[in-house]
Amino acid sequence: MSNKIIIANFKMNLSSKEEAIDLCQYYQQKDKELSNVDFIAVPDFLWLEDVVKLGVVTSSQDCFFEDSGAFTGEISPMILKNLGVQYCIIGHSERRKLGDTDEIINKKIKAVEKNGLIPILCVGETLEQKQSGQKEEILKNQITKALNNISPPTFLIIAYEPVWAIGTGLAENPDEAEKTMEFILNLAKQIIPEATIKMIYGGSVDVLNIASFVNKKIIQGALVGGASLKKEEFAKILEIANSSNNPS
Repeated sequence: MSNKIIIANFKMNLSSKEEAIDLCQYYQQKDKELSNVDFIAVPDFLWLEDVVKLGVVTSSQDCFFEDSGAFTGEISPMILKNLGVQYCIIGHSERRKLGDTDEIINKKIKAVEKNGLIPILCVGETLEQKQSGQKEEILKNQITKALNNISPPTFLIIAYEPVWAIGTGLAENPDEAEKTMEFILNLAKQIIPEATIKMIYGGSVDVLNIASFVNKKIIQGALVGGASLKKEEFAKILEIANSSNNPS
């Protein structure tokens, strides 16, 4: 048995170090009051070191797949590790839109693991792919390519984030999400059977629907976007996850 994982992905929404510290300190204190949930903060690159210094478990929003070199504007997983960052989101749909292919995502996972970070792999289908019956084919392709020739990690988080649900306010039906995530989990276990894999849901998660997701057996947490910017709402999400009927 282990805790539910609730991740706050602030994306490019915090305008200052003070704002990042204020949110993370607030959530950190709330997390300390709860025994069955683990909070992970995902601030901008600029605020990572400051958040780490608070003692908050921290993830990067992305990274590059080389440790060093002539890669202007990129951040290496080695730098993230040296800052004290513990996790890294890889393959978020917003990064895929900016050019991250499945092959690049695979390279990033390998680079992250080499440096001792824990990857948070995001997968998900578009609305067009869902409506045309391609969902499982798309997800299988994403998982298979992302985990190709991966040395078995000690721990891997996979976030199922249907692209059509992100930032739209239209979350997936929890029963359907659980069914899809079980498909993803079984496939991932076939590829890297030695790994410990936790499945989390993302895509318009809020205080009204979080319970319906984390009370599912397969769903072991959530990757939260917009709601993570609202102090009271996200604190309530942590409380609800803490009270889940199905501890992971």
